[in-house]
Amino acid sequence: MNPQWLDLPARSAKPRTAGLTMVIDNGLPTGLFADAVASSAAHIDIVKFGWGTCMVTADLDRKIGVLADHGIRFCFGGTLFEKFVIQGRFDGFLEFCRHWRCDLVEVSNGTIPLSNPDKADYIRRCASEFFVTSEVGFKDQARAEEMSPAQWVDCIAEDLGAGAGLVITEARESGRSGMCRPDGRLRPGLVETILAGGTDADRLLFEAPTKDLQAQFVTLLGPNVNLGNVSLGDVIALETLRLGLRGDTLLHFEAAALYA
Repeated sequence: MNPQWLDLPARSAKPRTAGLTMVIDNGLPTGLFADAVASSAAHIDIVKFGWGTCMVTADLDRKIGVLADHGIRFCFGGTLFEKFVIQGRFDGFLEFCRHWRCDLVEVSNGTIPLSNPDKADYIRRCASEFFVTSEVGFKDQARAEEMSPAQWVDCIAEDLGAGAGLVITEARESGRSGMCRPDGRLRPGLVETILAGGTDADRLLFEAPTKDLQAQFVTLLGPNVNLGNVSLGDVIALETLRLGLRGDTLLHFEAAALYA
């Protein structure tokens, strides 16, 4: 963007440590995937091959090659990790990641019965070889509603202490569980409580698959908030939210500039 045209919020440049956009691939055809990545590569930091889609993607090597061409990191969904673990094949999970030359893995317990201390042990076992993203929160709505803000704070701290480089806050690909209510709105005060617990916002990546959630996080934490579960088709639209170029955040940034 030519700075002579408009005054816009400052955005971090790639390779970023803040303001990350993690895209989720839910099994797009490879040609469409390649075109979408090429069109918005400047705004994509990580691609997650969602849940277990990598196991049934015939040309996964081509997709990974596209990402390599554009300098974009990738990982497999935490649900795949959980599938390996529940079958007693954690070592196989590591071999699978090595086979595809991952440098980033996701460790989660959103579906299977795995305590957070046990999840932290898996983080430790991965952290010497991989950059670890852990995920906190549950996919099941009933379990998610039972998780208190204090538990969120404790689980995040435990994961970071075990060696996670980034903690993902669960919202599912629907944006209606984990940190979110069934109506898609953030649980009141939860983000503020987590940050008040001492976690740096740059160490968190908030799943935000919907425009409304994205706008809430950008308004709350600024243009360089880390966001995930973003559809490939929504990457450019998200960048406009980050820069106040869409109605949902335009007045927020203009008011901030006016009263700065």
